[in-house]
Amino acid sequence: MDMKKRIHLELRNRTPSDVRELVLDNCRSNEGKIEGLTVEFVNLEFLSLINVGLLSVSNLPKLGKLKKLELSDNRISGGLDILAEKLSNLTHLNLSGNKLKDISTLEPLKKLDNLKSLDLFNCEVTNLNDYRESVFKLLPQLAYLDGYDMDDQEASDSDGEADGVDDDDDDDDEEDEDCEEEEEEEEDDDDDDVEGEEDEEDASGEDEEEDFGQDGEVDEDDDEEEEQGGKGEKRKREAEDDDDEEDDD
Repeated sequence: MDMKKRIHLELRNRTPSDVRELVLDNCRSNEGKIEGLTVEFVNLEFLSLINVGLLSVSNLPKLGKLKKLELSDNRISGGLDILAEKLSNLTHLNLSGNKLKDISTLEPLKKLDNLKSLDLFNCEVTNLNDYRESVFKLLPQLAYLDGYDMDDQEASDSDGEADGVDDDDDDDDEEDEDCEEEEEEEEDDDDDDVEGEEDEEDASGEDEEEDFGQDGEVDEDDDEEEEQGGKGEKRKREAEDDDDEEDDD
């Protein structure tokens, strides 16, 4: 896939000014030139052009907000002064696997005041005597060369990542927190439903007890009426018997 088509796909209906990260690795450049990458990408912070056949960086557009540039496995041999002119805010630069042979070819990078990390793995310049000492002396603003500082301490993950990548991690954390909050709210709703059902059961139980009590009272009244009725009939029969005895006398 050529670079211009790849850029079109990467945009995904966005405008160039919306893009902060652009990865064009392994695309075909047009005779070492970058097609489709223009100054319209004004907010671009991360650009990756690994193995695209670049011969130089002369055709890079001016990208004032670019912080991290990946140029590994190309055929760049010099002309790095363009980087200071067009990408003045670079903090991370990877030139591994290019055709850089002499320390002097790195001298233009002195103008990149914010340059913090430089990678030159598999470049011929790394075979020179006192390579690391010479580069740190030439570029005093550097904190890390090929992933290690002047004291051979390895760079931490936070130092090796671009700002845009860190922002993505923060977004993921926020999404996780939102999901956790939603789950907690659902659990609270479930608890409320269970409590509501228990209250309804208690209320229905009380109503049944009241009904039972009322029925019991009615039954007792009926028993009393039956006893009184029986006593009345007994007294009536006794009175009739007395009358019969008087008649016989």
